[in-house]
Amino acid sequence: MNISSCSKAKFAILLLCNAAATVFAAPIPDDCKVGDFFAGCQAYTFNRFTAFEAIEKTSQAGGKVIEFYPGQKLSADQPDIKLDHKMSDNALQKLKDELAKNHVRAVSYGVVGAKSGDEAEWRQIFEFAKKLGLYSITTESVQDLDLIEKLVKEYDIRLGIHEHRHQAGNPDYKVWDPKYVLSVVKNRDPRIGACADTGHWATSGLQPLDCIKLLHGRIIGLHLKDRPEIGKEIPDTILGTGASNIAGILAELKRQKFQGFIALEYENNWDHSVPDVAQGIGFIRGWSAKNH
Repeated sequence: MNISSCSKAKFAILLLCNAAATVFAAPIPDDCKVGDFFAGCQAYTFNRFTAFEAIEKTSQAGGKVIEFYPGQKLSADQPDIKLDHKMSDNALQKLKDELAKNHVRAVSYGVVGAKSGDEAEWRQIFEFAKKLGLYSITTESVQDLDLIEKLVKEYDIRLGIHEHRHQAGNPDYKVWDPKYVLSVVKNRDPRIGACADTGHWATSGLQPLDCIKLLHGRIIGLHLKDRPEIGKEIPDTILGTGASNIAGILAELKRQKFQGFIALEYENNWDHSVPDVAQGIGFIRGWSAKNH
């Protein structure tokens, strides 16, 4: 039986709507932008402090967004409570209140994982992300991508594959290589991609800008760091003052029409890093103003 032209048109519209639902999870609000980018901090930058203090320090540095990591103490008043996907709804509400008070938006959570194949805990992670209104989850658990992809579709939340430095004595650790990350995400749901860590790439001897270009269209978020040299495991330098070509990275992200988050993860001057981080946020704002 032939399908009428009207029915064909309706069917085509339905397919387009389904495709859009598959590709487009909720965006980060525009009021979270610093210049051209949704920029702020990875809470690990302030791992000597509580999550509440990390939120406050992100705001003090001029950041608009934050990515939390599991295990940080929630607050000075409740040091026994840890921020993670198992925290109570009461503690979660206090976290939300602190975010609102400081005008900072939580956009991601990680690096986090679960016992391989543990759907119950992975579902708990995605439920936590949903309750907090997150843009994405960050993990290195590539072995669970079939399960993760199912949950990405169900919850409509993005997921980025993170990478640490190359481990010469561990050939099973492959996510340090952006080519490998691309190989495992390229045929997956478009909401699955990379959480690009420019510092670990630099330590591994990779040029971060080359990696950003390679992962075009698949970058969910960044842990943005600058390093004085490429190919050495050395402390971060203030964003825009090192060898990582941060200006080139920002230009490439703008060319790619990147709509994910940039989390500065500054691993230096741990106890007094707010002024250094503020310079990094200022670099992003200044670059955007010059290249608007």
